[in-house]
Amino acid sequence: MTDLTKAAGPDSPAPQERRGIGDALRTWWDGLSRPGQWAVGVPFIILLALLPLFPPPLVDTPAYNFGLVMAKVAMFCLIAIGLNVVVGQAGLLDLGYVGFYAVGAYTVGLLTSKNSPWNQTDGGWLDPKWAWLACLPLAALVTAFSGLILGSPTLRLRGDYLAIVTLGFGEIVRLLADNLGEITNGSLGLSEVAYPRIGESEAKPNGVFSAGNVGDPDSSNLLDRASYGTYWYWLGMALIIVMLLIVGNLERSRVGRAWVAIREDEDVAEIMGVQTYKYKLWAFMIGAAVGGISGAIYAGQVQFVNPTRFDIVNSMLFLCAVVIGGQGNKLGVLAGAFIIAYLPDRLASVRMVNDEATGYTLLILDVAAFIALALYWKWAQKNRDLGGWPKRLVVSGMVFTGVMGALLVGSVLLFRPGGAQSLGDLKYLYFGIALVVMMILRPQGLFPVRQKLLTYGRQVYQAVRRPAQPETVGAGR
Repeated sequence: MTDLTKAAGPDSPAPQERRGIGDALRTWWDGLSRPGQWAVGVPFIILLALLPLFPPPLVDTPAYNFGLVMAKVAMFCLIAIGLNVVVGQAGLLDLGYVGFYAVGAYTVGLLTSKNSPWNQTDGGWLDPKWAWLACLPLAALVTAFSGLILGSPTLRLRGDYLAIVTLGFGEIVRLLADNLGEITNGSLGLSEVAYPRIGESEAKPNGVFSAGNVGDPDSSNLLDRASYGTYWYWLGMALIIVMLLIVGNLERSRVGRAWVAIREDEDVAEIMGVQTYKYKLWAFMIGAAVGGISGAIYAGQVQFVNPTRFDIVNSMLFLCAVVIGGQGNKLGVLAGAFIIAYLPDRLASVRMVNDEATGYTLLILDVAAFIALALYWKWAQKNRDLGGWPKRLVVSGMVFTGVMGALLVGSVLLFRPGGAQSLGDLKYLYFGIALVVMMILRPQGLFPVRQKLLTYGRQVYQAVRRPAQPETVGAGR
């Protein structure tokens, strides 16, 4: 028997497929049964819920209340889930998602604020104690209806044309809120918006969701230890779990399969009998409803609504969360939302340099690192001695050192002697750079979606992965 025959023999090991850490974790997770996944997920959710009560030193945000920061993260995660339905699953580029966010916030504000002519809490049909809870599903219905109004005439458009129309919708909502002063109070906004009046006591007369609940960090009772930001974070976590269950079931249904078909090729899907217009409208309305719930949470937490919060910049940040996390992956977009919402607040207390001498030292080291990476890149290109991941690391290092050098020269050493520039103020810069680098190196996002069999996918996966039973041959049979 020759070496070639031996290599192709039945006893030769199969070539191992190279997989990353993410693929290994995904394989392990998919191999678990549904009860097994819940057994792993529930303790993880409990740890996340306890995070604002016992913030780790490196994770805590010295410049802001950590509970409020985590409440903001939960709100961004909810927004990312809704936008992912539209952009990631149905493939519809929506640049004006902040409009639905504004509609949900103003629905609660107009019905519960004392500055609103439509206030229903002062002798109307809304009791101030449960007004916010009653307005939450109402905000979802109103924004879903606004999605229906916007989507009915525009969803026959595609690509850039649809993006321009949705961008105009977001700006129209903001301008209407700014100019309809008799209804929305214009740029002055709507104050004293209702919030959940839950847990009222002598120590907390306005309830646990009131801004007056600052919490007692020395208390052994977890409920007394939590501030109002932590309670809003817990409410956001509950809504995130509910939305993930709803969206996950939709993914495995006929609706989800239709969304995937539309996203991959709308013309082919229509030829194969998929009613593309109907399912795109479904995606638009569901995404709008989730955005409205997020807006209602924002209005109740801040207790103030004005048009400046709903500009195009925030809409771009929402889209960045979906793109960075991974379009179509409902868990990946949560990671993207965490990066977008948490990172600027964490870096707000971080200064680039404390004095001018340190700035010059860092600048020299940065320039030296950039030159070294550039020379290594040139040598590796000449000798073709650079693989996939090393190439990505070198490119990322050159981009990082180049940007840091520009920041040190421009923002710190020349214009801000003493180094008073905070890294949190530069969020738009490094988010933009992150998008450019990701479009070059990993356009599918940090956690890309994996195509798999949606119907009975778990049963098929477990059947394929089940080890084969040894079969006796010859006389032993």
